[in-house]
Amino acid sequence: MREIKTTSVAETEAFAEDFAKTLKAKDVLAFFGEMGAGKTAFVRGLAKGLGITENISSPTFAIVNDYGALAHFDMYRIETWEDLYSTGFFDCIDQGKILAVEWSENIENALPENAIRITITKGEGENDRTITIEGETE
Repeated sequence: MREIKTTSVAETEAFAEDFAKTLKAKDVLAFFGEMGAGKTAFVRGLAKGLGITENISSPTFAIVNDYGALAHFDMYRIETWEDLYSTGFFDCIDQGKILAVEWSENIENALPENAIRITITKGEGENDRTITIEGETE
C-alpha cells in the first residue's frame, strides 16, 4: 500500500501522469471516494501520462468515455449485473484497455482480483487530498 498527499488539483494530476507510466493493458483502476474527491482529476492525469490529448470529463451521464487505450467509467447509477454488462465493462477488459472505474463500490463483486484500488479522501485544506493505492503492480 502506498499513500500520497497532494495539495492541489495540479499535483494530483501530475502524480497520476507519472503513475500512468506503470500501467499495462487490462489494468483495472478501481476508484473510491466521495463526490468531488478528485477521481476525475486523477483520470485526467492518467490520460495525459498515457499520451491521450482529448479533453477528459466525468462520464456521469454517458457512464463510459472511451479514449482508445483508456476507458473511463462512472458506476454511480449501476445497480444490477444487467446494468453492468450494458456499459461494455467486460468488453473493454477483453479489448486490452486500461479501465478507470469511478464509484467502484457499486460493482465490488465484479472487480478483478488484481484491480488496483485507489481511494481519494479530502484533507483539511480545500485542495488537500490523500491518495491511497493498494494492489499496484511493480
